[in-house]
Amino acid sequence: MAEKQPADIDLSVELGGLKLKNPVLTASGTFGFGEEWADFFDLSLLGGVTVKAVTVMPRAGNPMPRMVETAAGVLNSIGLQNPGLEAFLAERLPYLRRFDTAVIVNIAGDTLEDFATLAARLDGVPGISALEVNISCPNQACGGLEFGVDPELTRQVISAVRKRTRLPVIAKLSPNVTDITVIARAAADAGADILSLVNTFVGTAINPATRSFRLANRTGGLSGPCIKPLALYMVWRVAQAVPLPIIGMGGICNAGDAVEFLLAGAWAVATGTVNFVNPRAPVEIVEGIREYLRDQGEQRVRDIIGTVR
Repeated sequence: MAEKQPADIDLSVELGGLKLKNPVLTASGTFGFGEEWADFFDLSLLGGVTVKAVTVMPRAGNPMPRMVETAAGVLNSIGLQNPGLEAFLAERLPYLRRFDTAVIVNIAGDTLEDFATLAARLDGVPGISALEVNISCPNQACGGLEFGVDPELTRQVISAVRKRTRLPVIAKLSPNVTDITVIARAAADAGADILSLVNTFVGTAINPATRSFRLANRTGGLSGPCIKPLALYMVWRVAQAVPLPIIGMGGICNAGDAVEFLLAGAWAVATGTVNFVNPRAPVEIVEGIREYLRDQGEQRVRDIIGTVR
């Protein structure tokens, strides 16, 4: 169990109306709905939990095989498998309400109407702190990534969500674009309060012995330590270009990685693939950030954000 936070170190941050006790979140898709990790640590130690993507109707996801290891990473083509909105509200959210942590619901859809429906239905539901709009999933036949690579479609989706909720709106951005700052500005113009980046990079893997793709869907999303330098660069670029708080993610495995993202301009960070390797990584990162601040003679995590030079 993590030690109690000393009074002289302030890890709290506030991002566009989203208040966090510390800047460490879990990324959507690698932490399930929280209950899967409860044997490893108290979820109340985290700044927040971002749940697996929720769609209006249940989804079975893509056919198997849909995960394959790569050099310093993982390719996945899960396809947004989830129990659907009503089952999430009835069966999953009540468990998360037990904990003193922010609950962020990642929402995904094939159409503008899907996103609008999800935003309206989740607005005002007790226990939800923010909505993360998934306009960047590369593992869908329609919707998903196409919304996040076209600035006009980004504006339309974020605007539709913004009109139907009072919750903080987080736009989750795709790295699979020529200039991520163009999409970030479109999301900001449409009313996003926060940006989260990056989602996975599109990739593939082939089995030479069978001359076949290793994933049934052929392509998948690449995550893990191999993408960290790319994700860090994109967070730094967006932080310079758009005046919105950022949740940084992509290959974060330890406190040193997390601190790099904070120095680059992220206000919070999220752990993804590392959760599969080290289930206690998120709480270890919280403690590691605290130790870094103590070693640097800093009292507030807010004072190091964007201070790279």
